[in-house]
Amino acid sequence: MAKYAYVTLATWLGRSVVVKVAHIFERTGLAMVGGAGGLYVGVGLMRMETELFRNEWMVLLIVLYGAFGFYMGIDLPSRIAHTIRFQRPEELSFGADDAAALASAAGTFFAALAFFLSVSMIVLDETVGDGFRVLVGCCWATGTSFQIAAGAIGRSTLGGPGHE
Repeated sequence: MAKYAYVTLATWLGRSVVVKVAHIFERTGLAMVGGAGGLYVGVGLMRMETELFRNEWMVLLIVLYGAFGFYMGIDLPSRIAHTIRFQRPEELSFGADDAAALASAAGTFFAALAFFLSVSMIVLDETVGDGFRVLVGCCWATGTSFQIAAGAIGRSTLGGPGHE
């Protein structure tokens, strides 16, 4: 935890004010997109006959989880995102940077797919089964969890060896 705090402080102190403000706007925008996606998924799940998803608090939880996931995972720290290692094809290695990028990409794909399907069901007023709605909700939860994991992996490796 102390390493993460040190890296965050060092990163923020070394940046210009304009870049800091732009980064805050960017992250806030990503969180709003994640929250909006969570809202659509939550509304789609509210149409089920299950009392669990008919609760407004459950929709709020889905919205907050989506906002947190998009805030954490889509915009990985720039030093991680710009790390390039050239390797020969026979030298396969899978490091933490690769894991963070892969988890972020997979999370964005699954969350966006759930978002798209939820909006489509609402706009087209499609009648789908509860199983499909649960599948969309699971796709959203999986994608958002991947994004949170990517953010955690990316930020935990930011101050590690090889990232000086």
